[in-house]
Amino acid sequence: MLAFPADLETAVEQAKEAAQRALAAGLTRIQVDLAIPELKIQPIAWQFLAAFLDRGAKLRVFFPDPGAAALARRDWGELPFAVRGMEELKAAVQPEEELFIFIEPSSVEVQRLEQLCQEIGDRPVILLNPRLEDVATIGIGYAARQLRERFLNQWQSAYYLSPLEGAAIFQAYPQRWQVWQETDTGYELLQEYDQRPNGEDLDRLFAGLAPVDVEVPLGVAAPTAPTRPSRGGLLNELQRFLRALGS
Repeated sequence: MLAFPADLETAVEQAKEAAQRALAAGLTRIQVDLAIPELKIQPIAWQFLAAFLDRGAKLRVFFPDPGAAALARRDWGELPFAVRGMEELKAAVQPEEELFIFIEPSSVEVQRLEQLCQEIGDRPVILLNPRLEDVATIGIGYAARQLRERFLNQWQSAYYLSPLEGAAIFQAYPQRWQVWQETDTGYELLQEYDQRPNGEDLDRLFAGLAPVDVEVPLGVAAPTAPTRPSRGGLLNELQRFLRALGS
């Protein structure tokens, strides 16, 4: 079992390795989420992309807008692959490109993202920190349901890290979803799930109730109610790391 990350740098390394495992397993619609408040995506994206630099011109990187793409090109220097905004005229998918990474696409760009993915076809795509579930933009009616069924439900998580108060949700392909709790000596695993735990799952877990979607083996007691420490734990460590990056 993969260890819980001690800091953001470790988390990014784990995310790179998990994405590579997902690609090696043949997944073509991959999602990587470092769901951390105040995270500045450009330095994280550069660390993540280091795992794929050997692909050269076979790699294509997209940012949501031309300004973000231009800023990345300026800061990253000469690159062996193209970095474009999703709406740029030069954003057309090229036949020789084999892997596509979209940096922080949001629900505002979801239609363009879907169009580009149709052009990409069965070649692999990675979404790094997507923000596609904005109900206010996507909507809540029939059209939104169609969008989810047609497009959003295609994506499979390769890596997910989301700090909570005194706990965290963690997943790294091919492991199951996990909830870890902060302790005086670090983090300990509380529960595993087949799908990402929602608010009700977390409420049940911290109320000491057996999870509804996980079988508790015979002879194993349901978890006792864990407490939620008030310390920031991993979140404080992540925020210190972000400040060190200049965010």
